[in-house]
This record gives sequence, structure tokens and C-alpha cells, in this order.
Amino acid sequence: MAGILFLALIQDPLQAEQSVILGWQPSSDPNAVGYRIYYGTASGNYSNQIWVGNLTSVTIDGLAEGVTYYFAATTFNAQNQESGFSNEASYQVPAAVITNAAPIMQIQSTPSGQFRLTITGTASQSFVIEATQDFKVWTIIGSAMVSSNGSVVFTDINAMKFPQRFYRIWPF
Repeated sequence: MAGILFLALIQDPLQAEQSVILGWQPSSDPNAVGYRIYYGTASGNYSNQIWVGNLTSVTIDGLAEGVTYYFAATTFNAQNQESGFSNEASYQVPAAVITNAAPIMQIQSTPSGQFRLTITGTASQSFVIEATQDFKVWTIIGSAMVSSNGSVVFTDINAMKFPQRFYRIWPF
């Protein structure tokens, strides 16, 4: 039975569990009636098997991000005799990319009575920073943009003028 040529295409690159579509040319063996796909996380060691019948592509779901998977295929005939493995294909599932993640703000007081706000979020995301004493009237006290390292620090130099102060941020 003849070998199989693989093509791998990525799907859903922003999900923690991902998929890959494997496709191949039909076997030239006239006795081949179907295919089995084998895969695992070590080259030549296939812990999973999928029977795909006579289809020439299959989607494999549930792949873990950051993990490299190795794939091989076999053909089988009507008597269920199986060929040797095809050439191996590998695929490293990309790590999920989180965009526009909810920012986190931490507040720390300084010895001089100021408040230091550290905002952690997506690089280049900009925020308006507001403050209030009563949760009714909010005043814009500044703005900040998250740097490429994922955070920005803003200091409220007027905090000591108020008996209590609360903060919120809004993306813009």
C-alpha cells in the first residue's frame, strides 16, 4: 500500500484547546478502502488512533496549546490489512493569544500620602483614570497607556487632600 502525503492547516488559533485539519492525496493502491490516522506527542509513538473511512481529510480536536503533535497515516483494505505508516508530519499548537484582556489595577500608598496605581493589561491599551470620594461624582485625574511589558504606573499626587479616595479605569 502506498504512502500518504499530509497537509496541515490550523483552526481556531485563539482557543486554549485547538484543532488541526489533516488532508492527503488518495492512495494509489486500488485495494485501499480507507485510512487510519495515528498521532501522539512523541515522534514515532502514536497514542491516539482515528479511523476516517475513505475520507481524505480529518479534523482532530482537543489539541493542547504549546504541545507538538506527530501524525502518521495508514491505509487498509477490505480484509482490514493495514499498510505501514506514512511519512510523519508534526504540528506545534500555538499558544493562545489573549487580546483585550480585562485590566487589573493595584493600589499602593506611598510614604508621602500619594497613591500609586499599577495597571496591568494588554500592551498599548489606553485608560482614563477617574477618582471619587462618594461613588456619585467621578473626576478624571489622568490617563495612561500600558507599555509593552504589560503594565503602567500612575501616581495620584492629590490623594492626600481627600479623607478617602476610590478609583476606576475606563479604556479609550
